[in-house]
Amino acid sequence: MDFFGAQERARRLSLWLVVLLIVAVVGMIAAAVAVIALAMVLIDGGQPGGDPLARALDPLLLGGVAFGVLLVVGAGSLARHLQLRSGGSAVAEALGGRVINAATRDPDERRLLNVVEEMAIASGLPVPSTYLLDEPGINAFAAGHTPQDAAIGVTRGAIRCLTRDELQGVIAHEFSHVLHGDMRLNMRLIALLYGILVIGLVGRMLLRGTAARRMTRGSRQNNGQVVLLGAGLALMLVGFVGTVCGNLIKAAVSRQREFLADASAVQYTRNPAGLADALKRVAAHAHGSELHASRAEEFSHLYFSRGLPGLRGLTATHPPLATRIRRLDPAWDGHLPEPSVEREPEPVAAAAAGLEEPADQTRAAAPAAGMAPLLAMSVARRVGEPNDEDLQQARRVLAGIDPILLEAAHDPYAARAVVYGILMGAEPSSRARQREALVDAAVPEVLVELDRLAEPLAAVRPGQRLALIELCLPMLQQLSVAQYARFRDCLERLMAAEDDPGALQWALHRLVISGSEGVVPRRGHRHLAQVEGAVACLLSSLALAGSRDETMAAAAFRQAADTLGLSAAFAPRPAAPGSR
Repeated sequence: MDFFGAQERARRLSLWLVVLLIVAVVGMIAAAVAVIALAMVLIDGGQPGGDPLARALDPLLLGGVAFGVLLVVGAGSLARHLQLRSGGSAVAEALGGRVINAATRDPDERRLLNVVEEMAIASGLPVPSTYLLDEPGINAFAAGHTPQDAAIGVTRGAIRCLTRDELQGVIAHEFSHVLHGDMRLNMRLIALLYGILVIGLVGRMLLRGTAARRMTRGSRQNNGQVVLLGAGLALMLVGFVGTVCGNLIKAAVSRQREFLADASAVQYTRNPAGLADALKRVAAHAHGSELHASRAEEFSHLYFSRGLPGLRGLTATHPPLATRIRRLDPAWDGHLPEPSVEREPEPVAAAAAGLEEPADQTRAAAPAAGMAPLLAMSVARRVGEPNDEDLQQARRVLAGIDPILLEAAHDPYAARAVVYGILMGAEPSSRARQREALVDAAVPEVLVELDRLAEPLAAVRPGQRLALIELCLPMLQQLSVAQYARFRDCLERLMAAEDDPGALQWALHRLVISGSEGVVPRRGHRHLAQVEGAVACLLSSLALAGSRDETMAAAAFRQAADTLGLSAAFAPRPAAPGSR
């Protein structure tokens, strides 16, 4: 299939559909203004003198109404946004999900974590929190504002009924939502639709409050009560129409993003059969993809497949299964697999990738110095756009890591020890000095784990360190405030005890801090001139990593700086963060 063409078409259509959603909100505001204007005509129409139409069309009145509607919609949207500010975990917990323990012994859960970790390492993203929904249907979702607070949710039915290739297709589909910004779009749609719904709720409150009063004083007051009743009814109608329009547009946006995610999943895995077979299993499954959580409807556009019954046609948040399957498998004859499929669970003790270490280790070897710049450019272009080669490489990296370290990365105490061991210097004297620096700061249990893991940590290859840190980050993110403060102090002690920390050590150190704290980029744009020093440090480090010849590194730096329009000087030995 032409998945690149499918991605481009889906992006263009999604942009227009988002514009339609904004138009729907504007139309709802216009309807509210018309309702208030009509109410003013009815109130003043029976009074002597004056022009009720002129009063109704008073710009101050109409502007105030428009502002009030925007305020209500904005306040409602902001309230929902704040409720979901913690990211994907808030959505997963609202659907009744529980985070999967990284040290789980359940083979199905372990297999799911393996697939998620592979996909995260292949795509260069933080390993997201993985939640299990105790639902019999086959479904999944990705939610969050940024990759740093993303969460992947998968139903019990999915991990029990899908094979590994099928589950990998589903997870690749969900990672596409992470990589292409669909999560943020979906979270904003949730907040905006709730704000629109609040208009109807205000009308309902007005209607109930007015109906509760007795209309016994004077005809004018009786007319006023009638008008307020009518205004409440009208606002309910406006809110209902706005919600319906918003849901229709949300469904249309979701359908296009699902086509994009399907196309991207094929790009990542190069295995359209895996995703197509997963969709076939959904169609054949007794429970389909239905979710029974009380708030399932609010998040319906996040799911891998239609999670609610009855959503068809324009209200459907997902394309028909048959359409999606035929896009992936044009030769499909309509045959579906048996509803229940027996499969052998993977052994829990297997390596994280579920593969044997390949005999040929030449691909894991460090690249020649002359190839390093080309390799760096290639990697940079593929960040966030993994392909099958990246996925296979992630499997090889994980399969090559000592199983003792893989198990340790999923333990709250041992994960800290793994990070300490990776950040320690290569020289035995340096490691001994750093180990001594931790005695008064680290938790005793962590020091015990550090000593136990000393031998496998010493055998870790350079290409495995980043993967190990990524595996440890979910454990670090679960530390309490006090535990993290202690952990952060230990990291600073480690770096201070190293006489000559290299650029890689500092990079891994900053990665651990940003990953465990969930640091997200600041909004807004900044000029390169405002961060010239940091950019010069980064470019100098990259140039030195690409060539051992300092003269060639300086020339490469100058070429990059000129391209960016920077006048910063090359730093032969980039200053360590915090040393100034």
